[in-house]
Amino acid sequence: MTKEEKTKPALLPSIEGPRDVQRLEPDELKILAEELRQTIIGQVSGGGGHLAPSLGVIELTLALFRAFDFERDRIVWDVGHQAYAHKLLTGRYSRFDTLRRKDGLSGFPRMEESPYDHFGVGHSSTSISAALGMAMARDLKGENHEVVSVIGDGSMTAGLAYEGLNQAGGMGRKMVVVLNDNEMSISRNVGALSSFLSRKLSTPLLQRFKDEVEQWVSGVPKFGDELAMYVKRSGDSLKTFFTPGMLFEAFRFTYVGPINGHDMGEMVKVFEQVKRIDKPVLVHVLTKKGKGYEPAENNPTYFHGVGRFEPETGLARKFSGPGLPSYTEIFGDMLCRLADKDERIMAITAAMPEGTGTDCFRKKHPERFVDVGICEQHAVTFAAGLATQGYRPAVAIYSTFMQRSYDQIVHDVCLQNLDVKFFLDRGGLVGEDGATHHGTFDMSFLRHIPNLTLMAPKDEAELARMMVTAFSTQGPVAVRYPRGTGVGAEVEDDPKPFELGEGEVVHEGEDALVVAVGSRVYPAMEAAMELETEGRGVTVFNARFIKPLPEKQILELVNRFDRVLVVEENAKAGGFGSAVLELIADNGLLAGKNVQRLGIPDEFVEHGTQKELRAMLGIDKVGIRNAVSALFD
Repeated sequence: MTKEEKTKPALLPSIEGPRDVQRLEPDELKILAEELRQTIIGQVSGGGGHLAPSLGVIELTLALFRAFDFERDRIVWDVGHQAYAHKLLTGRYSRFDTLRRKDGLSGFPRMEESPYDHFGVGHSSTSISAALGMAMARDLKGENHEVVSVIGDGSMTAGLAYEGLNQAGGMGRKMVVVLNDNEMSISRNVGALSSFLSRKLSTPLLQRFKDEVEQWVSGVPKFGDELAMYVKRSGDSLKTFFTPGMLFEAFRFTYVGPINGHDMGEMVKVFEQVKRIDKPVLVHVLTKKGKGYEPAENNPTYFHGVGRFEPETGLARKFSGPGLPSYTEIFGDMLCRLADKDERIMAITAAMPEGTGTDCFRKKHPERFVDVGICEQHAVTFAAGLATQGYRPAVAIYSTFMQRSYDQIVHDVCLQNLDVKFFLDRGGLVGEDGATHHGTFDMSFLRHIPNLTLMAPKDEAELARMMVTAFSTQGPVAVRYPRGTGVGAEVEDDPKPFELGEGEVVHEGEDALVVAVGSRVYPAMEAAMELETEGRGVTVFNARFIKPLPEKQILELVNRFDRVLVVEENAKAGGFGSAVLELIADNGLLAGKNVQRLGIPDEFVEHGTQKELRAMLGIDKVGIRNAVSALFD
């Protein structure tokens, strides 16, 4: 295919829905697969996104569209970061250049976006449970259509997937689960289950052995056909013993596979056959993450979720920024430094060592590093067990994923006042991944838990000091910090801990007070400096602590000012602003004062860049400045 042909697909623009795929000839399907690949590579190279997962399932997607009729059948993509081809085949080619951009296409399936997105996703391991619900609803309504769940092997490490499998097998309702097995989730899979799934290497040998025996016994006079049938049955039994079929058959699923996930013809035949089975079926499909794009095949972890890159080479596109280290990098480096001095410190992550910055810890202290897979609940309770034996585990998980372990934080860690440290990366707005990935609820769901200390740094230097504070404090501590880079604040060689519940005044003024926390402190300072040029003096207080609040300092400041603005990058409902407002009210200081809050409103925020979203929500410098000015009206 020439370069010009790659940039101008011939078939793809005409595909408006699943039935258009069904009309194509086999040779045209191969052309369409290449057009899908080039379109996805072209879009992601310019705007970032989940490249390797989507490239790996192109043939699988086409085979599903060929065998099933998604005008009436239902499909649930687990996590959904592999659904770019699905989007392109369901009438969204003309808008694909808006992928992950503000007001454009979501990076994940969204029910509001298309009638072909049958379930909204973004977090892992939900597809089997959701598909089972759809299958039961179908049967209760007396309808007759297929329900398909597509789940990756990484998502199969999570308990929710097995809760769904267990219920589905017990109910026995007709549904198809496609296990997309590429031996990877985001990072390399871990755990006994991952090793078990990887036993597929025995399958070719087993199949050859079975074929040879069948051929030999077929020639036995008189009894050959009967013996061949017996061998076939025995071979099927052996296959379930030597492959993951043993596990899924135990859940009362009919197991089929493993099959080549890049052979469309073979997959279509299998899917057509399993449609005739009136019970739960699991089809085990083997794919290669990043298939068809050599840089992604060679480095699937990097290209799982990637920024802008040069499509010809796969190298990241250069930018003119200062090249500051990210908060994630600061955290990873500081955790290693602390662990060098304290052998009780351990690092725990849930399938994302690179994403959370703990990969350096894994290399430096492998005996004290544990990747539990996509099992956030287990990560927290596992850490609690370590803490009972004198270790000091650092649990590093994105804010949005920490939501999954709320009960374990409350019951297993905080109720027992155990010495577990939580580090919540991506606290606040994350940008293009959108509503499923924003970390905008952690202050709200953590600040009311007894025994827990909760902090948020204004810059990189404060993050380092808060980490020292966490390990200088006995009991549960959580630190949440934003995605991306900070302001370039230099980390000290020997950071000192903060006094618990102590903030700082970072700008002085006499007319109004802004109480800010975390990533909103610097924008508040910038707004105050601009207002100062207009003759309005604004004091800005960096709280640092969400719990315990710097109560004495805040009350002293509130006594001085009649105009107060509280700013956070978290849900206003139950968040930092609520805590400050409760403090003011409980101390009888609300009367005669104008107290306002800025934060995330009571709605799910869609995708866009962090800058765009902060401006839209009025929590950037301009929004803070306008909100302070409004206090004077």
